[in-house]
Order: sequence, then structure tokens, then C-alpha cells
Amino acid sequence: MAFDGITIANLTKDFSDYLVGGRIYKIAQTESDELFITVKLSYENADKYGIKQKRLVLSSDASLPLAYMTDDNKNSPMTAPNFCMLLRKHIQNGRIVSVTQPGGLERVIRFEVEHLDEMGDLRHKVLLIEIMGKYSNIIFTDENNVIIDSIKHIPASVSSVREVLPGREYFVPSQEKINPLTTTADEFSSAVLSKGMPIFKAIYSSYTGLSPIVSQEICYRAGIDADKSAIVLDAGEGAKVYRAFDDVMELVRTGRFTPSIIYNGDIPKEYASIPLTIYEAEDSSFRTAPISDISALIEQYYAEKNVYTRIRQKSVDLRKIVQTALERNVKKLDLQTKQLKDSEKKDKYRIYGELLTVYGYNAEPGAKSITVNDYNTGEDVTITLDPTLTPSQNAKKYFDKYTKLKRTAEAMDEQIKEVSEAVEQLESIESALEIAQNEADLAQIRKELVDSGYIKSHTTSKNGRKEKITSKPFHYVSSDGFDIFVGKNNYQNDELTFKTANGGDWWFHAKKIAGSHVVLITGGKEVPDRAFEEAAALAAFYSKGKNQEKVEIDYLKRKDVKKPGGAKPGFVVYYTNYSMAIAPDISNLKLISE
Repeated sequence: MAFDGITIANLTKDFSDYLVGGRIYKIAQTESDELFITVKLSYENADKYGIKQKRLVLSSDASLPLAYMTDDNKNSPMTAPNFCMLLRKHIQNGRIVSVTQPGGLERVIRFEVEHLDEMGDLRHKVLLIEIMGKYSNIIFTDENNVIIDSIKHIPASVSSVREVLPGREYFVPSQEKINPLTTTADEFSSAVLSKGMPIFKAIYSSYTGLSPIVSQEICYRAGIDADKSAIVLDAGEGAKVYRAFDDVMELVRTGRFTPSIIYNGDIPKEYASIPLTIYEAEDSSFRTAPISDISALIEQYYAEKNVYTRIRQKSVDLRKIVQTALERNVKKLDLQTKQLKDSEKKDKYRIYGELLTVYGYNAEPGAKSITVNDYNTGEDVTITLDPTLTPSQNAKKYFDKYTKLKRTAEAMDEQIKEVSEAVEQLESIESALEIAQNEADLAQIRKELVDSGYIKSHTTSKNGRKEKITSKPFHYVSSDGFDIFVGKNNYQNDELTFKTANGGDWWFHAKKIAGSHVVLITGGKEVPDRAFEEAAALAAFYSKGKNQEKVEIDYLKRKDVKKPGGAKPGFVVYYTNYSMAIAPDISNLKLISE
């Protein structure tokens, strides 16, 4: 999600609540575009919050600009950069007198600091962070709005709109957008409802600090299709959109923020400072996790996002290997299936040979065909002949074709079975890569690829010992207290099914698609319907069908699940089972460990 004006309003409120009255104790420039500022809280706030200090992180990184409070620390360079030294000279030991967000929902946070100058006179300075994507900056000004310095210098050759250089006047770059916190129904109608574009786009393009997702949320609350053109809305629809818009703005005006992260399964999808009801209603695979405050949310969201991104990057090589092998085997399977279909003609050639053996003497010398009665069906059949061969030689030619196709069919049956199992295994590995959460998970997947011959073996670590696999299955607890385990890959699937589970436990798997083995441990107790449904939901969620509205799940006693001798990892067979169609919704299930 973009660091929009509403998120910044939430941050500004929290910064003001905690930091106003506090003194700047330390200033460190931990990166070329990042500041760590330690603030000693005022006595009143220290008593109120039970802490003595907070660290303020301000980053103008072009790819990920951020501002938040943290309890963590970070190493800084031995020699402080010039901008850091300047800030220490002017505002270290200064008192924060206000934290504000100029211009309604502009993506700017303004810290006003009072301090004593060299002459002992009380002076005011302002530290601003502009969170504007690649144009983000941290700027230091005096009380007259004159820039003293900035963490990034922007000369006229870089920006014709605004120079950010010492001595220049500071102003917020104008986007010619309206302040959403003060707009009226008439202004809304004039600014938004007159535009020939989707209503959600008309909202965020007209007002400062609104992101596309918040604009879509406003439309959803109004019950209006977000993609409907704004100009075609009738008066009633326009009024609904404005009311929803004003309701959201009222949350911001009154500071009633409710930070939360939206997860798609275990992957952080979005975050916001207001409720995003659009996700919960749109797809049951999304869940909302409330977070105590916006700074904690930012730390958690980007930490989890970084883990997910890092694992995706580390699995790129494995994904490419699996995808290449899968494409190759699918093509091979298609070719073999076509060859098997062609071999279905074999019985026709056998019958032609038999009929020529019986009736071939009726053929005229040099004839190109003969019509005889097929005693198997009672119908006449015309058989093509090679005029240079005798009837018996033609019969032998057809028998030879039959024998060749019979051998081909027998070989194809075996090859198709082998390639089909390879496709099934590769699809299950592909599914396992989707749910891998750490390097241990990837290590176990890599081991299967090595063992299956898709990757050359590198089985030893630097000390010459085999790498220890520490990946474990997901462990959930049902609403009724039953343990449910989910395999992350084929080795774990085999382990769960044939070692963890007892014969009387229940086994679940998505029908005819790749997915995890799920076992519900009964502990000898009677299992209620709700536990069956929750285990089935897990099997649906951890399958290739997780984005479907409902997934068909097979379930049966574990004792009825068999593994054929020599079968690939994760491959099982069963002949008697129950089935249910269920939504892949696991929001009510508690993940204990993995």
C-alpha cells in the first residue's frame, strides 16, 4: 500500500501524543537517506506510557520512504555525515513543541523544535519529512521557512518545480488537489462527479493524500461499483458516495484510527489506518489483523513483507527448474497420449489380418482392395490391399502393424504412467514453493529435487556434513481443540500421513489437484462436524485451488490411505472416501507453530 495521507495522519497523531514536550537526546544518520532520532519523553508522557524514550525513524529512501517510532536501535557510521552534524548543532537537546501535517492530508510531517542558540536566545527550527516516493526528502528549515539544509539537494537542473537547496524558501509542492478534510457536498460533486473516469479514480485524483485502495473502500461502503464512470452517477448515487467519503474523513478528523494488516493467507497484502471492509467481503481468503499502533504495524508489515520477498527471490532458481521440468514433462505427456490414441487402431489391423486370412483367396490378382463380411459384426468391410503382394502377404502386413502398435501401446501405458507421476510430483513441488516461508522450507524442497534427479547433488555443507533440515509442518488447532497438521512439501506429506498420523486419524486432500496432506489427530475422541470442515478448509487453502470459491476435498481414515511401492514422495492411493466442497477460509483457525 502507498504511504498515503491517512496513514501519515495516523502517524502524526501518534508522534504528537508521544513526542510533544520531549527532548531530542541523540541524532544519528544510519543511512545516506535515513535518520534515527532518540527522544526523551516529557515527565508527563513517561508516566502516561510507562517508557522514558522513543526512537523516531525517518527514511527518505526513494523506493521505500518511511516514518515510524521503534524501540529498536541501529548502528550508525563512525563519522557522522554533514547533515547529521548540522542537526546535532541546532536541535540536539531541543524540545519538540509540535508535530503537524500541513495542508490537510499532504504526505508531509512537520516537527517544530525549540532550542537555545549560541547566544542563549530561544529559537525555533523545523524538521520536515516528505514521503513522496522517489521525490521523498528530509528538510531542515528555520522559523522563517528558509531551508538550512536537506538530506537530498534538488537543484533547478533536476526539478523545475522546486529547488531544495540551502537558502531557498521551503514550500510544499502543489498538486492542485483539494483538502478532503474540509470539502463540502457541493465541492465534492463539482470536483468528482463531473469527471469522465471511474469513480474511485476521480476521488483520489481530486483530493490530497487519498490512495486508490481507500477510494475503492469509499465506493464499496457506498454500494457503488468503483469502476463506474463518475459522470454517469445519478444524484442518489452521488449522495451515497459523498456520505461514505465524509464518514471516512470523519474518522481522520476525529483521530479514530484502527491500524490493521490485511493478510492473504499468511502473506501481508495491504495495510491501512481505517477498516478496509472491501477485502473481507470480496474474498474469504483475506483476513484482517488489528495492530496496536501504526508504528508497530509499519515495522511488522515491512518485516513480514521483506521475509516473503526474500524467500521468493531465493526460490527463483528452484521455481525455474520446476517450471522447466514441468513444461517438458507436460509436452512429453501430450505426445505420448497422442501416440497411445494412434495405437488404438491396432485391433482394426488385427481384424483385417484375420479377415484376409479367411477371405483373401477371393481377391483378384493386383486388386487394390477387397470387400468382405466381418463375422465379428456382421457388416461388410473394405480392406485396402497392396497390389504387389499376395493376400497372405497383405494379411501378414496387417498383423505386423498390429504387433507393432500393440508393443507401442504397452510401452506408452508404462511411459504415460511414469510421466504422469512426474507431472503430479512437479505440480506438488510447485505448490510447496508457494507456501514456503523460510530457508529451511526451501532446503527440504531442494532435497526432493536433488533426490528426484532434477538438480545435481550438493549434499555437504562447509564442514563436510550433510545439511540438517529443520523445516516442520504447519500445526493448527481447531475450534474444538483438535490438532491439525499440514505438510509443506512432499517429504512432510509422507511423514505426516504414514508416521505422525495413526490409522484412526483422518486424512484430507484436495480432489485431483496438487496440495498438502492434512491430518486431523483424533486422540481417540469423536470428531465433530466443525473439526472436519476446518481440516477440509486447510486442505483447500493449501492447494492449487485456494483462489476458488469452493474446493472439493476428499477425506477418509488414515488407515485407508496407501503408498504404492516405489512411488514418488507425496504420492498415495485410496479407493473409498468421503468428499465435501468447502471454501478455503482458515481465518478462524489458530496457527500454533510451523
